[in-house]
Amino acid sequence: MGERPFDALIDARGLSCPLPLLKARQALMVLEAGARICVLATDPAARRDFEDFAEASGNGLLGIDEEDGLFRIVVEKV
Repeated sequence: MGERPFDALIDARGLSCPLPLLKARQALMVLEAGARICVLATDPAARRDFEDFAEASGNGLLGIDEEDGLFRIVVEKV
């Protein structure tokens, strides 16, 4: 997931879902197509929320990594 820099980093650690997703959606609204964001989240529900969001919105879910309770979610705007 680290092949190129991100256009935005959203630090949503400590926030309960759906707040990480809402912050990501706000960031995507102001970015151009092809932009990539990285979301840092600690709520385990974030994985499912972002999977559902990508399927419903058509945005690309490039990856979800989890290490020691920290989720690193990368989304590309279409």
